[in-house]
Amino acid sequence: MSGNRTLTAVPGIRVGHWTDESAITGVTVVVLPEPNVATAEARGAAPGTRELGLLSPGMRVETIQALVLSGGSAFGLASADGVVTELEREGRGHPTIAGPVPIVPAAILYDLMIGDATVRPGPEQGAAAFRAATAGPVAQGSVGAGTGAVVAGWRGFEHLRKGGLGSALVGVGEAKVGALAVANATGDVWTPDGRSITGGPPVPTGGPALSRPLQETTLVVVATDAQVSRSDLTRFTVRAHDALAVCLRPAHTRYDGDIVFAVSCGTMSADLDALGEAVFRAVAESVVAGVLAAWTLGGVPAVTGEEKE
Repeated sequence: MSGNRTLTAVPGIRVGHWTDESAITGVTVVVLPEPNVATAEARGAAPGTRELGLLSPGMRVETIQALVLSGGSAFGLASADGVVTELEREGRGHPTIAGPVPIVPAAILYDLMIGDATVRPGPEQGAAAFRAATAGPVAQGSVGAGTGAVVAGWRGFEHLRKGGLGSALVGVGEAKVGALAVANATGDVWTPDGRSITGGPPVPTGGPALSRPLQETTLVVVATDAQVSRSDLTRFTVRAHDALAVCLRPAHTRYDGDIVFAVSCGTMSADLDALGEAVFRAVAESVVAGVLAAWTLGGVPAVTGEEKE
């Protein structure tokens, strides 16, 4: 396996970021090869999404052109418009009698608290992230959609730590499973083997310290070059959410919009159960990597204490 141990090691996938460290927000675009099969599942109670219904089992369109993960809360969904425009220029999209229509599902996270809440990613920023997309190793930390991400606020503002964007790759024979996660969670962050990164009890008890915890969301993209049906991909979203439940304590709260996108974009044969466990590992490693790679922004300290030079 190559030295690239991130999502873009899955053949044909490119990732681009647009980052504003002054306003502390950003957007990340995952550009996909075709054909592909995609699905998604939201388990947090406060998701913000676009084109999510099309990804359900039984829907007619299975191939999508890109995914957008954006800051800016609901305002950030507009960043997908810029990606649609760029794809139209390239002639990519679902074929219709009037020409290709790009299919670009999107999900947003709440990052309006620590930066300038009046600055949100829009069409221009989404287009910029699309144009920046590369097959090189994914930039991680306080970049793209992870720029304004925070974690561990459920016990009170004094416990708040910087979240971020991480990515990991796991092999299953000749097949690859890649993940990208933007850790922006109400809960504390733990490694999959049970080591605390941000503190907090191993089993949350007593409810949050805040009467109304921060509105947050962890966004995940999982992709494989193995051939997997949409029905079987739904099991991958379950294992991905299992990883979130292990690494984020608590996860899937009333204040999170946690969502997983899963994409099959290859023809490789691989054992489905082994792929599912690779999904769990890749997502868990991505969550931890994003938090450990983040740096202090907006007065929210990084868990490593790192400051951007």
